[in-house]
Amino acid sequence: MTAPISHPGRTLTETDRTRHRRLREQGSLDRAALDAILAAGFVCHLGVTVDGSVRVFPTVYGADGTTLYLHGSVASRSLVAAPEADVCVTVTHVDGLVLARSVFEHGVNYRSAMIYGVPRLVTDPDEKLAGLRCLTEQSAPGQWDYARRPNRKELAATALLALPLDEASVKIRTGAPDDGDGPDAALGLWAGVLPLRSHWGTPQPDPALGPDAAPPAHITARAGTPAS
Repeated sequence: MTAPISHPGRTLTETDRTRHRRLREQGSLDRAALDAILAAGFVCHLGVTVDGSVRVFPTVYGADGTTLYLHGSVASRSLVAAPEADVCVTVTHVDGLVLARSVFEHGVNYRSAMIYGVPRLVTDPDEKLAGLRCLTEQSAPGQWDYARRPNRKELAATALLALPLDEASVKIRTGAPDDGDGPDAALGLWAGVLPLRSHWGTPQPDPALGPDAAPPAHITARAGTPAS
């Protein structure tokens, strides 16, 4: 994924929505932790109220350190409803299953971020291109300069939302089960963490390509590398 934007020493502002009320030890106010979580992925879930009911839409995103960009069709109900409305965007990475001695103590090692706010619809042509570049490079670094860029008609059919990274909640869980020093330790059962790792595979060419077409270096270089 993209390299995280560095905000050394900066902390997130705690609000009523972002205050950690449960599992406070897993919460973080470190702004660098938020940046790292966003940089490690490119798929998020956008929660927004549409026609009086809550909907959650999976979509891709790009983050530039101050703004989260989300895009879709101008006909998308989520993007039509989101501007001028409060939304919640979530990004989650699962790092492993925490398998304890009792089912009650089972858990997940994870990194997650929730971003709250009112997004705005990007209408400035230069910002729209910059936001789409940010979004493209988030998932496939090098692709913006390799592939054909959007033309005027395609830009008109694309909606881009900009959500400031001013209000966010971060939670991270790492390590072993919590029952190693409890009564269940006497059961003699195995306990530990089953790590989950994802990686990029070998590029698969479009069947419509000619026999001499080869993937560019920025694509082949990612084969076998971690995906988050």
